[in-house]
Amino acid sequence: MERRHAVKLLTILSAGLYAGSTGRGSSLFSSYSPVRAVTKGPGFHWFGYYDKLQFDPSNRYLLGMQVNFEHRSPEANDEIRIGMVDLQDNDRWIDLGSSKSWGWQQGCMLQWIPGSKDEIIWNDREKDHFVSRILNIKNGKMRTLPEAVYALSPDGSWAIGTSFSRIQNLRPGYGYPGINDPFENKKAPSEIGLYKVDLKKSESIMLFSLKDLSSIPYNDTSVQDNYHWFNHLLVNTDGTRFTFLHRWRHERSDRQTMAVGGFTTRMFTASPDGTDLFCIDPSGSTSHFIWEDPSHINAFTKPEENSWGFYILEDKTGRYTQFGKEKMPVNGHQTYLPWGNGKEWLLCDNYASGSDRNQIPYLFHIPSDRRIDIGSFPLPAEYKGEWRCDLHPRFSPDGKMVCIDSPHGGNGRQLYIIDISDIRKKMV
Repeated sequence: MERRHAVKLLTILSAGLYAGSTGRGSSLFSSYSPVRAVTKGPGFHWFGYYDKLQFDPSNRYLLGMQVNFEHRSPEANDEIRIGMVDLQDNDRWIDLGSSKSWGWQQGCMLQWIPGSKDEIIWNDREKDHFVSRILNIKNGKMRTLPEAVYALSPDGSWAIGTSFSRIQNLRPGYGYPGINDPFENKKAPSEIGLYKVDLKKSESIMLFSLKDLSSIPYNDTSVQDNYHWFNHLLVNTDGTRFTFLHRWRHERSDRQTMAVGGFTTRMFTASPDGTDLFCIDPSGSTSHFIWEDPSHINAFTKPEENSWGFYILEDKTGRYTQFGKEKMPVNGHQTYLPWGNGKEWLLCDNYASGSDRNQIPYLFHIPSDRRIDIGSFPLPAEYKGEWRCDLHPRFSPDGKMVCIDSPHGGNGRQLYIIDISDIRKKMV
């Protein structure tokens, strides 16, 4: 009886308990999901994408970025500060470094190196080349890798990356300013593509080029006469495969239009050496995704004649299964919570919608089709297009905290922690 009662209470949507923001330590929106700001002005703070490790293994340190402006595109000389919040010392901000290679949506790929309690990595720029920095937060030692990284292997030994100047050329806001795409007028250059970086040896090798992928027909039709780029790379849960989006647009258009759409997408998987390519989603519509396990991807897409929605895609077979059709009808940023077997509970959100432009983070239990909203955060109208502020919810290693980026408190984008420990106790 107690368990059923808890579920009923927790599934109330948008309970209307918003009490306003009183700054650091305030509780907002729901008595079941206490929220507090862990950063404050005068600077603006955020983390970026949902598929990176923001928390250290001990759940104490929370990575973030700080900038002194909002509501415009970053320029070549705009520098951000890299830091972390000590959640056990009054949310103290600890400055760690800087970067001149960043965007509003994914930041500078700042993240903890998987398996490490001391080392973090982020992207930066040296003259005419994008690089990545590895910092040991305990002894302050830093080393530089020859390429910028996109996603790391689960053992932290290697990473994959692609041309960030190419992304910036064709999808502003997801690449970096500061270095012009040297192949801007080439539709499918053979000189750039997807590369692998050895984090220990500081060596990189290109696995395949944009020209290689452009030569693969789409629906039995050539796509070579288009502008091609790679986006959204991610290694699977045991390091045996990685996935990436191959995108193209027929012609360039204005910056804001390019930032939000106007392209075709297909998703591939491959072995770590770039061989054994497989088009796991040929629909042309792949959006956000996360690996469920070594051979399945959870993606928001529209396969064949089906409706838009969240699907489980099986690697190397092309089979797929839809879930959450009624409770998860719109696109969001999904990850698997470390609850139970790690495949049942999702953390997700939605884009700003409605007249109040509310963004709602929620939990979803796939086997029972159960959804639990954990907050409702209005996004001011000036946060739009390339410099919008999505929640991009990220969870702590113990599954008790969720961190979001949000400007709802009235002092620009800041980092907020949502305490879901009580929900975890009741649900698992």
